[in-house]
Amino acid sequence: MKIPKPEKRGSSYRIKIMINGERLSCTRDTIKECEQWAAQKILESKARLSDKESDIKPHYPFKTLFYKYYENVGKSLRGAIYVKEQLKSFEDKFGELANMSIYDITPRHLTNWRNTRLKVVGPNTVLREIALYSAVFSYAVKELFLIDSNPWLLIKKPTKPKARNRRIRDDEIKKILEALNYQFDQIPSDPEHYVAWAFLFALETAMRRGEILNIKMTDIFDRHIHLSETKNGDSRNVPLTKKALALLSLIQHDNERLIPQSENAFRLMWERRKSKVGLSDLHFHDTRHEAITRFVNNQKLPVEVLAKVTGHRNIKMLVNTYYNPDIDDIADMLDAQ
Repeated sequence: MKIPKPEKRGSSYRIKIMINGERLSCTRDTIKECEQWAAQKILESKARLSDKESDIKPHYPFKTLFYKYYENVGKSLRGAIYVKEQLKSFEDKFGELANMSIYDITPRHLTNWRNTRLKVVGPNTVLREIALYSAVFSYAVKELFLIDSNPWLLIKKPTKPKARNRRIRDDEIKKILEALNYQFDQIPSDPEHYVAWAFLFALETAMRRGEILNIKMTDIFDRHIHLSETKNGDSRNVPLTKKALALLSLIQHDNERLIPQSENAFRLMWERRKSKVGLSDLHFHDTRHEAITRFVNNQKLPVEVLAKVTGHRNIKMLVNTYYNPDIDDIADMLDAQ
């Protein structure tokens, strides 16, 4: 069955198909999403017919399964934005494997994909992608009953690299601010200014990038910020130092959100500008490690209090992953006693 061309409807698109005498339609943001929906419906119809007529499995592309997973599961996840980003780049990332039937995909195919992918991105990225696509196939096993086993569970995962312990030097902070055309105590006005401001705010609060971008003005109180959603699923209150309060006083807009910028636009601005000043190895998340180390070195926060600030449930992970003083820091602490 040929997929009809979607029709423009305002800012979106609508597609209509006829399957076994039944008219079906849907409205989506893009032509590609409409076509994916239609392909999925046609495939499901063929699958039902095939089950009735024989034991022959229909061609069910990996990309169609992923789209169905996104529509029925991924949209509702806390990481929905990440899942949607993977959907957009799916065919480029998987190549011929994207169109291969899920009934034919074996651990050998996935092992080859893993090895190729590791030449492009780091182990942490591949581990996160494997977790997502394994969940997609588990959905096909446990919810759709399309396949009997998940081939992703039979491949060896990359070794997780050691936790980063990169400190951020004062001269690097200066370079980042210069790259974003921002100065200390400046009122942010342009998108690049808000990226620089968020960088400084992260150094004062140990908040993650996503947490800062999700802050609403109503979440800000006299001495703390309330985060209703965090990485571990719990809410938490982040105390505000005098420097953090001074930074907040510079925000002078009427937007609902503290940072009036999308996550993708923020990320692209950060990646491009830091690379221009020779800091490609600097991750925004390194601000969290730097802030935590400063909390211990400067404020002398005990680890149990520090865990409340950062939101860590596992104190061992907090100590081993984020707080990495060098030997001189430890010597200074001993002398201060």
